[in-house]
Amino acid sequence: MRRSGLLPKAGYTMPDYFEIYHKHAGQYDLLVSREDYQHNLSKALEKITPFTGLDVVEFGAGTGRLTCMLVPLVKTIRAFDSSQHMLDVAIAKLKRTGSENWQVAIGDHRKIQAKNETADVVISGWSICYLVVGDEETWQVELSRGLAEMGRVLRKNGTLIIIETLGTGCETPAAPPDLKAYYTFLEVRGFLHTWVRTDYLFRDMDEAQNLTRFFFGDEMINRIKSDENGLILPECTGIWWQTNKHGGS
Repeated sequence: MRRSGLLPKAGYTMPDYFEIYHKHAGQYDLLVSREDYQHNLSKALEKITPFTGLDVVEFGAGTGRLTCMLVPLVKTIRAFDSSQHMLDVAIAKLKRTGSENWQVAIGDHRKIQAKNETADVVISGWSICYLVVGDEETWQVELSRGLAEMGRVLRKNGTLIIIETLGTGCETPAAPPDLKAYYTFLEVRGFLHTWVRTDYLFRDMDEAQNLTRFFFGDEMINRIKSDENGLILPECTGIWWQTNKHGGS
């Protein structure tokens, strides 16, 4: 899953992300299929850790964007999400790959059905942020619970990877105001971090406007640009990672 990365301004209504994730998975999947036409994310992840032959657990898999990217490489991947609606799209896509090394299941970030120390990599894309936004008083507690659950299933010397937005419509990193404290929290806890451009490339203006409006709202339409590649909505994506030195923690 992912989120916009902009706080709403006066008179501006943000899309209802809960409704999107539980009722509009197909349109959401079309949107994310347009992101990262440069394939920068997969290159960056491979620099952090080689996925070939590893056991992976994914938190917040959504419609399977990362799952489908990793399934040809890994030994196994178990993908969890709180929305069956999203997972149904992921299942259909994974079946089309012809691979049999995957499983999907319903699961909350703070409690999934996976045994201790069974993953070489635990990864979450654009999803842990939902433990943070919406409650200024308890987000650190909820985030700590989520990170602890990720650490629980991670083997000693395994890698924990978190992917989040660093600015939709931005050509250089600009952390959303409501996520800055979260990112600082990760860095204080020893996470390393980098960023890449993962721009959206749309087929035509109708698609660009419709998909952008659907998930990011009308205001973001003004950030769509035309260049030699086509119609682009810039996107900066941050990657935070940490090696588990203790196992199961």
